[in-house]
Amino acid sequence: MGTFAISVDIAKPSDRPRFRRIPRILVDTGAEMTWIAGDVLQKLGITVRKTFIMANGQQVTRDTGYVIVRSGEFETVDEVVFAQAGDLQLLGARTLEGFNAFVDSRRKRLLAAGAMPAARA
Repeated sequence: MGTFAISVDIAKPSDRPRFRRIPRILVDTGAEMTWIAGDVLQKLGITVRKTFIMANGQQVTRDTGYVIVRSGEFETVDEVVFAQAGDLQLLGARTLEGFNAFVDSRRKRLLAAGAMPAARA
């Protein structure tokens, strides 16, 4: 699959969210979580909720917090990683699932996945 970048807006969850534009974030279906520059998240007042350790040949420790993420018609609340210097900013699979979107890698865009299944009572 080819890679591409999109613009997203992020905000601290609140009654009156103030969004900040991230102009180019790499869409990465192979990454579980979305990674946003930690200094940007701190300026928005995002609270660190927990720390996780990732193994990819080395152990990496990063903070996480909750953010509203939107791009075009898509919007969700997700737990994102506070990326540090040298980390890529990535839009991960959990955010894409929250968007209910799938990746059109040929046209380098996100598309609506259609109605979400729900259980009937």
